[in-house]
Amino acid sequence: MKDLPTSRFPAASLAFAMTIAGTVGAFVTEAGLHPVTIVFWRCVFGAMFLGAWCLLRGYLPDRTLSPSRLALAALGGACMVLSWTAFFAGFAMTSIATTTIVYHVQPFFVVIIGVVFLKERIALDQILWMLGAFLGVVLASGLVVSHTQASAAWALGIALTLVAALLYAVATILAKGLGQQRAEVTVLCQTIVGIVMLAPFAGIGEPIPAHSWGWLVSIGVLHTGIAYVLMNSAFPRLTTPVIGIITFIYPVVAIIIDWAIYGHPLGPAQAAGMALIALATLGVRLGWRFPPRRVSAA
Repeated sequence: MKDLPTSRFPAASLAFAMTIAGTVGAFVTEAGLHPVTIVFWRCVFGAMFLGAWCLLRGYLPDRTLSPSRLALAALGGACMVLSWTAFFAGFAMTSIATTTIVYHVQPFFVVIIGVVFLKERIALDQILWMLGAFLGVVLASGLVVSHTQASAAWALGIALTLVAALLYAVATILAKGLGQQRAEVTVLCQTIVGIVMLAPFAGIGEPIPAHSWGWLVSIGVLHTGIAYVLMNSAFPRLTTPVIGIITFIYPVVAIIIDWAIYGHPLGPAQAAGMALIALATLGVRLGWRFPPRRVSAA
C-alpha cells in the first residue's frame, strides 16, 4: 500500500492534526449533550470511518490479532473510552483551556506507572521535571486563585480531568503490549469497545437536537478518524524533539478558542502553570538535564 500524500510533509500533517485536536472542546460544548452520549456517538462515527479506512488500506483483516491481543486491546479501549468521558465532563465544569492544559500531564502519569508497576528506572532529572509539571497543574487549575469559579464543581472538573489523564496513560501502557499492531486498528478496537460499553447509558432512544448531529459526526470522523490517521502517519517520520514541540499546538489552539469564542482568558497563574507544564514536558521528552553543581577546589 502506497504512503499517504501527507506523509511527504510529516511536520505539517502533525501540526494539522494537533490543530484539529485543539478544537474538540468547542465541538463538545456546541453539541450540548451529556458526555456519555457524546463519547458513544464519537465511537460510532469513529468506528465507521476507521473501519472503512482500515479496509481500504488493507489493514484488515489483521491476522496478528490473537485472543490475548484482543483482550489487551479491549482493556485499553475501556480505559480510553472512560478517559474521553471524564475529559469531556471537565469542559463543562471548568473551561476548555483549563481542562486541556491539565489533561496534558498524561506523559508524567505514563512515567509514574512505568516506575511503580513495570519497575522502570527513573532519573533524578525526570523526577524534578515531574514535580515542576504537577506544580504547573496546581497553578493551571485555577484553584490557587480566589475567584467565583473556584467552586466545588470546578474542583470536581479538575479531578475528573486528572482521572482522564491517568486513564489515557494506562491505555498508552497497554497499547505497548500490542507490539506492531497498526495504531488505526487499535483505535478501531477502542471505538468498538466504547459502543458496547456505553450503549446502555447513552440514551439512544432519546431525541437529539438536529444541530447536535453535525458536531457529533465531526467529533467521530474529524477528531477520532482523520486526526488519528494524520498523527500516526507523521510520528514515524519525525524525531522526538519535533514531535514534542508540535504537540503543544493542541493546548495553544484550545486556549485561543476558549478566549476568542467563549471569553475565558487565562489568568497570570494559569498561564504560568501552562508554561511550567510545557517546559517540564519538553524537558522529559528531550532529555534535558539540570546542570551539575560545581564543586569548588579546596
